[in-house]
Amino acid sequence: MKTIKENIINEIIIKNSRFIALVYKLNSNDISSILEEIKESYPKATHYCYGYIYNEYKKSSDDGEPTGTAGAPILNVLEKEKLNNILIVVVRYFGGIKLGAGGLIRAYTKAVTEALKLANYTELIKGYKVSINFNYNDEKQINYLLTNYDIIDKKYDEQITYTTLIDDSIIDKLHNYNYQVLEELYIEKKN
Repeated sequence: MKTIKENIINEIIIKNSRFIALVYKLNSNDISSILEEIKESYPKATHYCYGYIYNEYKKSSDDGEPTGTAGAPILNVLEKEKLNNILIVVVRYFGGIKLGAGGLIRAYTKAVTEALKLANYTELIKGYKVSINFNYNDEKQINYLLTNYDIIDKKYDEQITYTTLIDDSIIDKLHNYNYQVLEELYIEKKN
């Protein structure tokens, strides 16, 4: 399983219609705010069709296109390429020529595959979002253990609390500390 390293925008034109593929790396399932941003950025578009896979959850939308002609082809490409933690929105500006169901499926598939040709990929592995509580005198050791991991949040109170993304290779090293698994998810493999 893999994901992209950075977001991508690519545009193609098919029979006078503009298809703008926006590919987002997802770090959370906050898809609605991304969709709102896109609608503000492309206010006169005819359709905002999308597909995404975030961990084990998949969803697509045809956004007014005939059923199964936009969202499903987008999602199909994500599944075929074994991609995860990705949202692809294809913004369409209708060019006046109807494409028919088969033409729409081909157009949305092409918009996505052309955009993904521009991607740099990174491998995903099963991981965990965890909360770790520890004493101030343990901070140096925790920072050392988490050197290669993303610390999402730090809180300094009576104890320190880190929220971080980790994999199986480090979870056993946390047994001396008070930690809680918040969510199982796919994370980028650290070298």
